[in-house]
Amino acid sequence: MNVVAENRPSATLLWTLALSCSYLVVLLTAPILGAIADYSASKKRFLVWTTTACVIATGSLAFVGPGQIWLGAILIILSNTFYAAGENLIAAFLPELAPPEEMGKLSGYGWAWGYIGGLVALALCLVYLQWATGRGMTEAAAVPHTTLITAALFGLAALPTFLWLRERREEAEIASMREYIGVGFERLTRTVREARQFEDLFRLLLCITAYSAGITVVSTVAGVYAQQVLAMTQIETISLLVVVNVAAAIGAFAFGFVQDRLGSKKTIAATLLLWTATAIAAALIQSKFQLFIVGNMAGIAIGSSQSAGRAMIALLSPPTKTGEFFGLWGMAVKAASIVGPVTYGLTNYVSGSHRVAVLVTTVFFLGGLALLIPVDEERGRRAALAYSDSD
Repeated sequence: MNVVAENRPSATLLWTLALSCSYLVVLLTAPILGAIADYSASKKRFLVWTTTACVIATGSLAFVGPGQIWLGAILIILSNTFYAAGENLIAAFLPELAPPEEMGKLSGYGWAWGYIGGLVALALCLVYLQWATGRGMTEAAAVPHTTLITAALFGLAALPTFLWLRERREEAEIASMREYIGVGFERLTRTVREARQFEDLFRLLLCITAYSAGITVVSTVAGVYAQQVLAMTQIETISLLVVVNVAAAIGAFAFGFVQDRLGSKKTIAATLLLWTATAIAAALIQSKFQLFIVGNMAGIAIGSSQSAGRAMIALLSPPTKTGEFFGLWGMAVKAASIVGPVTYGLTNYVSGSHRVAVLVTTVFFLGGLALLIPVDEERGRRAALAYSDSD
């Protein structure tokens, strides 16, 4: 980011604005895409399209040079838009793959494997950077090539899903894409009208919107914080991200079992308290070693909170509307992904302090905890099971 923006003071703000633009696109399209995918039984088809586009856009970032801010911003927006859209579609498969009592565990497995994949990508990038700089290449020249490694690995990791995952619903007979879009809007409008029937689900969505704003801040600016507050090198920063991904995989895996035993609500509440402590600690640290400790805390928190939130959405969603409700989940997360980074970027820009900006993120976690309190997990599950499309 600093290389492309040529170390401008507004570099952090530019980065967060580009990501927020991509989340805005997903925010506007996710519920409709989910409704269409449900009705047409085409979640896998849409997933192939979004993954392919993400791979192409991510790989293209390797060709962005210093000063090419607009090109870099456009590619970041495209890459992250397609990735986020695919994330929603993947989540919508969850209720088809596990019974309710095992959704927490399966969601945890999914996040854990995702973080393991991220860990492999970071490790390969780290090895490449050490090899390249050892042969006289500067970090600024070597770093762009890591996007090619990331894109290739992401594409390879998606192949088993494309080859073996199958749809479990029959496709409705609709003649044209225009009719699909019409159905999508119709089903989304109906879902909004039925909000009172799914009171706990919509309260949960508000909770997820709040705490996801803080999570997005951590996931998007961790590297920036490490470099600009504690003067970490690119290699040190990637090493930190490796640690975070290891902790995230452990957190997602372990809390999947915790969630199935304690329930989703208690699990989410515990992770939000951990997030609050992590944000406060991050604002106070003074050394790189301390940042690695906080990185472990953040990793455990991010893996567990994302897994628990997704599994709870699956539990409270009617079986015939999973794509649609996960589209709304995506809408909530992406709304948060706009608010969180922009709040951080503006706070940092106005105050001139990353520490103040990261401390502000505690508001998102505490707000999410307050919104979680009135959610009744059992009542929400009963409402989901009692629903039918003929109601």
